[in-house]
Amino acid sequence: MGLFDKLKQATESVVRDAVQTASNKSVNVQFAKLPDTLDEFKALPQAQLATPFDTAAMTVLALCFYPQNTGLSLQMLGYLNGPQPLSEHDKQFIRDRFRDKDYVPRAYFVGASPQNDYTPAEPYTVKVSENPYSYQEQGYAKLFIQSGGADSPRYVQLRRLSR
Repeated sequence: MGLFDKLKQATESVVRDAVQTASNKSVNVQFAKLPDTLDEFKALPQAQLATPFDTAAMTVLALCFYPQNTGLSLQMLGYLNGPQPLSEHDKQFIRDRFRDKDYVPRAYFVGASPQNDYTPAEPYTVKVSENPYSYQEQGYAKLFIQSGGADSPRYVQLRRLSR
């Protein structure tokens, strides 16, 4: 390997490392209490959807209502989805994931684990992370949320709106 090749390889390595460390951000999104209604959900500061981190955490919050109040959960998800309504495919996908598994959405709150029957710590906190590949697909953001019931984070893909 010639000097030029070694220099090129070293430069690529430095750039790759810089991109990875610069793009690994995690945000803890906190909720003092869980909302009881759609209006309370919309009144939360995070409901302004100012950041993709807020939107991802609000998605977890909306899904937490699915097992006990499917209609309210779907209304919350509809609000987050914006002008595009949830498709029947989306609704079926959610239904399949939560059938007889009411603990699944709670598992995404910090402190929830199999050992405590997925009881989250208060304030309710969702840790949302990005990585170097989170914004590669134009018009979308792919963020990651750790579940107390899984070894690796799960992703949520969000539509990015231009303002």
